[in-house]
Amino acid sequence: MQRRLKIGVLFSRVRVEEKWIFAAMEKRGIDYVRLDDRAISFDLENPEPWRMFDAVLERSISYNTGLYALRLLNAFGVPTVNTAEVAEICGDKLMTSAALARDGIPQPHNATAFTPEAALEAIKAFGYPVVLKPVVGSWGRLLAKINDRDAAEAVLEHKATLGSVQHSVFYIQEFIEKPGRDIRAVVIGEHVLTAMYRKSEHWITNTARGGEGELCPLTPEIEELSLRAAKSVGGGVLAVDIVEHPERGLIVNEINHTMEFHTMQPLSGIDIAGEIVEYTMSVAKEKI
Repeated sequence: MQRRLKIGVLFSRVRVEEKWIFAAMEKRGIDYVRLDDRAISFDLENPEPWRMFDAVLERSISYNTGLYALRLLNAFGVPTVNTAEVAEICGDKLMTSAALARDGIPQPHNATAFTPEAALEAIKAFGYPVVLKPVVGSWGRLLAKINDRDAAEAVLEHKATLGSVQHSVFYIQEFIEKPGRDIRAVVIGEHVLTAMYRKSEHWITNTARGGEGELCPLTPEIEELSLRAAKSVGGGVLAVDIVEHPERGLIVNEINHTMEFHTMQPLSGIDIAGEIVEYTMSVAKEKI
């Protein structure tokens, strides 16, 4: 008789998505453990307690917490959703851009510099306006639209003075005149589940910043681009953010490895939480 699989769910806070995931686990009769990342610790000389898990689903809010937990779990031989490698690439905009560029996947024109002086020269080559982004960050925070040199000098000085790791790398992206929306597609494994428009009058369209969701038809072009982008960063459970460029058509802006879906699940009518649980179980089954 095959033994019962044991799943861990690593989380920071029980948001609506985690409630749905826990409910999906319970509905399926899965033996799972809730792992609050504020309460756990890892003893590197005693990995056995972690090896009881056939897979761990990572839902940490903190990029660093989730990434280091995944690195340790993968080092212990515990399968995770997503892997540490995928989290490292998706959680860092520069690493995501590098992966997309390597595989020839269309994305916004971007450049990187490591000093304010070099960043100013790069921005000059782009032409104003441009967008400055922290390489690590989510929910549309700390993005800045730079309209002229005075603004560029001020923002770059502030970032350099802050001195944190994410502000010491200057990630510069072309400003795109979007049609008041972007597209988020949910990819799980080899399938694109659904997509939605995130609509806003503001140039930042994240729903966390007040953007509104609207169901987006899954066209063959969106599906193909989403799957290519997901494969480029290593695959798994991902949200691919797509922009409609006025000249170039659909391009990939970012990829999220711990997506929120509180808007998309009711909007689409698809049990995204259940699909994530099913995928996690498939990863767990590969272990035994």
